[in-house]
Amino acid sequence: MHMETRRLLLRLWEETDAAELYRHASDPAVGPAAGWPVHADVEDSRRIIREVLSATETYAVVLKETGLPVGSIGLLRGEDANAPVTETEAELGYWIGRPLWGLGLIPEASEALLEHAFRDLECTAVWCSYYRENAQSRRVTEKLGFRYHHTVENEPVPLLGEQRTAVYTRMTRAEWERR
Repeated sequence: MHMETRRLLLRLWEETDAAELYRHASDPAVGPAAGWPVHADVEDSRRIIREVLSATETYAVVLKETGLPVGSIGLLRGEDANAPVTETEAELGYWIGRPLWGLGLIPEASEALLEHAFRDLECTAVWCSYYRENAQSRRVTEKLGFRYHHTVENEPVPLLGEQRTAVYTRMTRAEWERR
């Protein structure tokens, strides 16, 4: 399955994307802000594609003009989610390479995924969380219309072996339809 926006193609990750994934995921400003370590090498990125990014409803964010993946976006459900989702809810997660920050690409990709969540998957709500110090991610949730739900102090960040303050936001289907 894939989705298209004005500037992007959202498609499944492929192992052949490993070099481009490494190019962006090896940047220390990208992964740690989202709660995961920088990728060590192309083989590490290939392993992440196989073990993590191959999950259901996880997509490579591909620039139409280059055909190259520049980030990732997905919907987490059930036990895979960090947010307290019910069986009819999902959690939106995303990241994009630093050279593309501030271009509105993640809000654009998120709009497509929200439509998919509410129309195709019939979700009743979608959650989105970010770490308090991640101003870019906070801004994405604001642009999309997510509403503050709660904050968790000292939330474990298992992949980094630390704790952070996580802010949880939520959007119901009714709120999405009113936008």
